[in-house]
Amino acid sequence: MALMAAAAGAATPAKPGARPKPRPAPDASLDVYAEPGERIDIGGGRKLNLRCSGAGAPTVLLEAGFGSDSLAWAKAQPQIAQRNRVCSYDRAGLGFSDGGPLPRDLKADVADLRALIDAADLDTPLILVGHSYGSQLVRRYDELYPKQVAALVLVDPPEQNVGEFSASYAKTEAQMAPRMLAMYRGCEQGARDGRLGAARPPSDLKNCLRPPNPNYSDKLNASVRAWRSKPAFWETVISGSQDRLSLYGSAVAKSERHDGKPVIVLSAEQPYAGAPADDLKALLAAREQTHLALIGTSRYAKRVTIADSSHDIPNDQPAAPAIAVFEAMEMRKQIGR
Repeated sequence: MALMAAAAGAATPAKPGARPKPRPAPDASLDVYAEPGERIDIGGGRKLNLRCSGAGAPTVLLEAGFGSDSLAWAKAQPQIAQRNRVCSYDRAGLGFSDGGPLPRDLKADVADLRALIDAADLDTPLILVGHSYGSQLVRRYDELYPKQVAALVLVDPPEQNVGEFSASYAKTEAQMAPRMLAMYRGCEQGARDGRLGAARPPSDLKNCLRPPNPNYSDKLNASVRAWRSKPAFWETVISGSQDRLSLYGSAVAKSERHDGKPVIVLSAEQPYAGAPADDLKALLAAREQTHLALIGTSRYAKRVTIADSSHDIPNDQPAAPAIAVFEAMEMRKQIGR
């Protein structure tokens, strides 16, 4: 799949003698993410990094995908801020937030979110927007604290229960998990002994760090590399990865309800680029089942397919989450909330 994706993203060869097109300059506006926003004390000697902008009720809170910090919302947050107060944050062990006690599972992340909302004195009820793993988090938060939630926007929720559609895919995924965890543990050890943070990490750690993003400045790339080279990041990734199989292994529970409030599901048009045909069929079937089940959790729900987007909707089509937030606000007015 990696080779297929690389081939798909390759540039067309230039004609002999033609000058290559210059790369666009890095987006200097993103450099604010190279520094912390407001680090909020949530108790227990820990602080979480919070970034708020805009004005207007209800307040919107953004949850990024697994292993991602508030930078994931850099394109979408300003669009929401045109009409609402909107906040993104770094979960424990990510970005500029302190690590948290293990395990770093869904329960721990929900508890941290509750503590952050209280400590930052965010006005509730909130519109919660969750991308990928973040959609699991906001769903669970609403189940536990429904009075604090005005609406849910679920941005390309991951497929659940793939095993129902392909036992072989589920088996392969389960077999790969120990190998991935072993690699992550090697990265964690490299972070602890300083090898991962070296100017040129050794070859056995080459898969631990992403290459520099050409859209980021040197300052921002250095900042991202710095927090991804810390033991707390790898502890979080390892612990969270151990929770993922159980989190996604079963279908959306029939008991899950978000009645009385808007639920908008955004589905990417191209979520599995490069996946083999057999895997793609199972993944799409599981995803369809998942997304349909989620819009069945509320009387006030809808699903929107986002054209020209991969799974990374906040980056590919950043207006889509903003439009969904504004639509959720209108839906609330219509139902008298």
